[in-house]
Amino acid sequence: MSGERIGFIGLGNMGRPMATSLVTKGFPVTAYDVVPTSVQILAQRGAKAARDVADAVAQSDIIVTMLPNTPDVDGVIAEVLKSGRKGQLCMDMSTIDPIASKRFAAALAAKGIGWVDAGVGRSPAHAERGESLFMVGGTDADLKRVEPLLGAMGNKVIPCGGPGAGITMKIVLNFLAMSTCQLTAEALTLGTKLGLTARTMYDVITNSLANNDHLKNYWPTKVLGGDVDPGFAIDLAYKDLSIGVTTANAAGVPVFTGAAARECLGQARAAQGLGGKDITAVLVAAANNAGVKPPKL
Repeated sequence: MSGERIGFIGLGNMGRPMATSLVTKGFPVTAYDVVPTSVQILAQRGAKAARDVADAVAQSDIIVTMLPNTPDVDGVIAEVLKSGRKGQLCMDMSTIDPIASKRFAAALAAKGIGWVDAGVGRSPAHAERGESLFMVGGTDADLKRVEPLLGAMGNKVIPCGGPGAGITMKIVLNFLAMSTCQLTAEALTLGTKLGLTARTMYDVITNSLANNDHLKNYWPTKVLGGDVDPGFAIDLAYKDLSIGVTTANAAGVPVFTGAAARECLGQARAAQGLGGKDITAVLVAAANNAGVKPPKL
């Protein structure tokens, strides 16, 4: 275990269990979130409660961020650049614009502050069990420094390259995962419209080359079981897929299917008000569009 003090900023569905893993494994954690009850939960589990971002930065050697979007991370980095000190390190686990990630890394490096972007794979349930996957970008020295933290929060770490490479890999991963969710929703809706049961479709798809981990392991716990409370909300999926499409456009890479999937998620948010529901609620949107009830196992 590292003896460094950890500031953990962002205690949502993923951040809270990750910060808890650090606390229960003996790391000194100072926690902050804009939702006071989230901070209270971590304090009850053994963390120190920070008054604000500046307080968390001041009390930490390594600042970890797990936040919704690029502007949220930008706000924390602005505080680190203002009041941080040489020798600190920021590890961002948020899903943000890779260009911004590289910009943060360069600005911090100019002040002698390290940077690691650690994109997170797998679900909140994996985070609860300390079984997250991390796609990491950073210098060898900085990656070595955060190894104990990553080992406490997950069981698979994949180095992807220098600063910005980890979040770039996460954008590519979510581009595929969110597009696959939309295709899964349309396939299940088509089968339902044609008279197939959810059980038949699930058994065939998950035992064939069309299988995907979302459908096999996650969907039965969510929409196929009648639960669309957010583990990972459509709003966040839309944000991630939008970053992917924008990044692809900037790189001159045509992504016709991904762009169409992004538009479908946008329709689910704007026309059907499902943005705050779980990503698997794309099945609800597809079923509504087809005039059928969402299938359940």
